[in-house]
Parts: sequence; C-alpha cells; structure tokens
Amino acid sequence: MHLRILIAGGGTGGHVIPALAIARELRDRHDAELRFIGTARGLETKLVPEAGFPLELIHVGQLKNVSLATRARTLLDLPLGVARCISLLRSFRPDVVVGVGGYASGPVMGAAILLRIPTLAFEPNAVPGLANRLVGKWVSAAAVNFAPTMDYFRNARVTGIPVRPEFFEIQPKPAGPRRLLIFGGSQGARVLNEVMPRVAAALLQSFPDLTIVHQTGGRHQESTTEAYAAAGVLSDRMRVQRYLDAMVEEIAASDVILCRSGASTVAELAAAGRASILVPFAAAADDHQRKNADVLVAAGAAVLVPEAELTATRLIEEISRLLEHPAARLAMAEQARTLAHKRAAGDIAALGISLATSKI
Repeated sequence: MHLRILIAGGGTGGHVIPALAIARELRDRHDAELRFIGTARGLETKLVPEAGFPLELIHVGQLKNVSLATRARTLLDLPLGVARCISLLRSFRPDVVVGVGGYASGPVMGAAILLRIPTLAFEPNAVPGLANRLVGKWVSAAAVNFAPTMDYFRNARVTGIPVRPEFFEIQPKPAGPRRLLIFGGSQGARVLNEVMPRVAAALLQSFPDLTIVHQTGGRHQESTTEAYAAAGVLSDRMRVQRYLDAMVEEIAASDVILCRSGASTVAELAAAGRASILVPFAAAADDHQRKNADVLVAAGAAVLVPEAELTATRLIEEISRLLEHPAARLAMAEQARTLAHKRAAGDIAALGISLATSKI
C-alpha cells in the first residue's frame, strides 16, 4: 500500500530536526511518500530541501508576543491561510497529516480536521505550543515527550523525541579528570556567557583537575572570550568556542553539563545519561523550558536554576556540589536515562502508519 504523509510545521530546529527524523523513518521503513508544509521564516526552508523532501510554503502571521495590530491582521488572514491549506491537502491527498508545532502546523492541522483526514500531533515540550493547544482535542492521536502532556490531547501516547542513536551509546563517565560543559544552543545563552566568566576562576582553583568547555553561540564568542581573559582564566584548562560540532563526544567527555532546557536538549541529556544544571530561557513561549526542566527535576535527573536566581554564588554552589559528589552525579544520570526513548522515531512513525491505515 503506497501511503502519502504530509508533515506540517517548523520554525526552530526543535521542531524541524525531529520532524526530519520522523520523515526519514516513514520513507525508509514504510516506503511512504512525504511532503512538508512550512513558512518562509522557518529553518525548514533550509533543512527540509537539504534532506531531500519537497516543501510547500504558506503565509501565517504571528499571534503571540506581537502588537494588537499584528494579531488582528493574522486573525483576518487566517481564513485565507486555511483555504490555501485545504487546496494543498486536496492536491496531495495525504493519508495522514503530522503536525510538529510551529507557525504552519495550526492552519494545516485545522484544514485536515475539516477535511476529515487523520491527524497526528507531535509535541516535544511539556506544555504544548499555541498551535497544538488549539487542535489538541480534535486530532486523531498525539505523540508526546512527557506523560503530563497527554492531558492536552486525544489518544496521546508517550513516545519521546527522536534523538541520534549515538547519544544512547554514550557510556557512564569513568573516574578521572573532571569536565564541565556549558552550552546554550546555536544562538548561545547570554546569561551563561555573562555569569560563567565570573565563576570560572574559583572553580578551576577549587578543582585542580577540572577543565571547562564553553559554547557561546555565533555572536558571543569574542565578548565571552574577552570576559574570561579579563578574569584571568584563559588557559589550557579552558576552551571557548562558537559552536560544538561533535556534541556527542563533548557530552560523553563531560561530568556536569550547564545548559538551557529546550525539548531536544533535555532528550539528548536523557539519552546520554548525564547530570545537568538547567537554566531555562526565561522568555520562552509559555515558559515551556521551565516546564521541561520541572519534569527532569521531579525525576531527580537535573538541578533547576531559574535565570532570576542565577547569581555567581549560586552557580559555584551547584556546580561544586555535583563535581564533589560522583555518587550524586551517577544517581542523576541514571534517573535521566529513565526518561529516554530510544525508539521514538520508529514509534511515532508507527503511530502515523496506524492512523493512515485506519488501525486507530
């Protein structure tokens, strides 16, 4: 049976990268024909064609964190957007539509529901974004990362987020010189870039075997390096880089990780089994990074430090406590592993296939 599957949504890497993993699973294991729908302002315009999948673009305005005039214009344009989606769906005739969140997801999923096409919502965060909240009770089924998220959807199942297999192959860190890894995603995390240079000297002095690797993001390497230099801590025990290409190797070499709590990040930490200190991005939509972190903290898998509480003193305290106590690190790592989902891409794809073949 030749199946057509449409994947809608995008925007950030947190939406697009898992969507591509699901698409590859559907194509390679189920021989499905795939098509994406996104918007011109998302990462899908680059990543989807590079992965070899066709991409259609629609215009969708913003509703959150914008002026009243922009919100009104978006609402006025919405019927035209849904009409465009209905036209695309009638042309492609998908057997199931998978919504991954982001700007395009809402109108496409709404159009699919109107046309009575089976729909599968994928939600990586603990609390759904606006698009998935709007359609959650109308979709045919949902694949979520955290058990509490099931309450927002019909027929929800915990599948996890697709993570590269190499993260699951990371072994427990053997005893030896300790390493602290700091990262904030491709854009970096300004608050970590500002605070870490103020605490690095004290950490390096307290732990003579410690090395620190700090990924700053593209725009912040120079200013962060200058801050470390001004604090007198640039040495062979300190590495500052814009990007970390070999993230699997960097995490494997680390004892403690200080980072944000985006959905993909926490999924990778769980797969790798590493102790972490999470500093959620305070301006994230619906405070979803804080809620992601809360799930890990409740499982004993991470420490949470809100941005508002991120002082130099607090940071030294939390990092030192984990560096000093290998048993605490190991316990957190083991709890993190309990939240990992090795078969996420396959399970989400299988759920989509079940919907397409009317088995749900």
